[in-house]
Amino acid sequence: MLKNILGKSRQVWTPLARGLSKTSTQSNVAAESVVTASTTKPATLILPQDYAECAPLNRNATRQAWIENTDAVAERKVGLIELHPDVFAAQPRVDVIQENVEWQRKYRYVSMANTKTRAEVRGGGRKPWPQKGMGRARHGSIRSPLFKGGGVVHGPRSPTTHFYMLPFYKRVMGLTSTLSVKLAQDDLHIIENVDIPTKDAQFIKDIIAERNWGLSVLIVDKDFMFPENICYATDELGYVNLMPAFGLNVYSMLKHDTLVLTVDAVKHLEQRLLYQLHRNDATSKGGKFKLDQV
Repeated sequence: MLKNILGKSRQVWTPLARGLSKTSTQSNVAAESVVTASTTKPATLILPQDYAECAPLNRNATRQAWIENTDAVAERKVGLIELHPDVFAAQPRVDVIQENVEWQRKYRYVSMANTKTRAEVRGGGRKPWPQKGMGRARHGSIRSPLFKGGGVVHGPRSPTTHFYMLPFYKRVMGLTSTLSVKLAQDDLHIIENVDIPTKDAQFIKDIIAERNWGLSVLIVDKDFMFPENICYATDELGYVNLMPAFGLNVYSMLKHDTLVLTVDAVKHLEQRLLYQLHRNDATSKGGKFKLDQV
């Protein structure tokens, strides 16, 4: 069994007394010594690219979608793609989607609301009246919070950040839920690539009108460098946006009526999301968020 594992071009993770130790596949002698020192059976590390062939958790929820052309305005089906149900047929969690939207709206928001304390308000440097002898309450400044025009106690002080980090798997679940909702509502279309034959914006307008893509469209490709033609064609259209797959987020998908993915983007999203859903060190992602500061 050990020789079969070591014979493959993969790496073996062997749990030792103080964690996981990565053993090389080049030396069988070293591997046998590690197995002798450990009482547990070595587990094969599943690489990210292996998750594309993972068996779905729900075998009855297989999804398929047509692949559309981009070389002409007229719609033509060029193929059929099978979508992994763990990514595109997940149980829609509306509460998780809402938490993702709130997080994306707040984590970059900085409040500039500001009030002045009694030390910052102009005036009030002298004592308004003597301490004793006038029958009035004792005060040391007319800029006290008790006076009209005085300072503010416990008021907002700028800049105030609203940053917080949503738990890791709520972010992953937000992506799978939103992709599943888009597919179920027929608001997700898959194209073979983003190569269009012209730079004219009218070509994109005609495609949107011909295929009923709605009032706003988000086009996602695997690479962050888009072809020249589609960049020029969508530059003047404020309701059509381009986005690389690594920047795909819940807020942008909900903001646009239609989500258009290329075949490469679909495969990349499935690979990355399935890796996060089945990763071996999932428990390490459940801890409190920490900034990478020295």
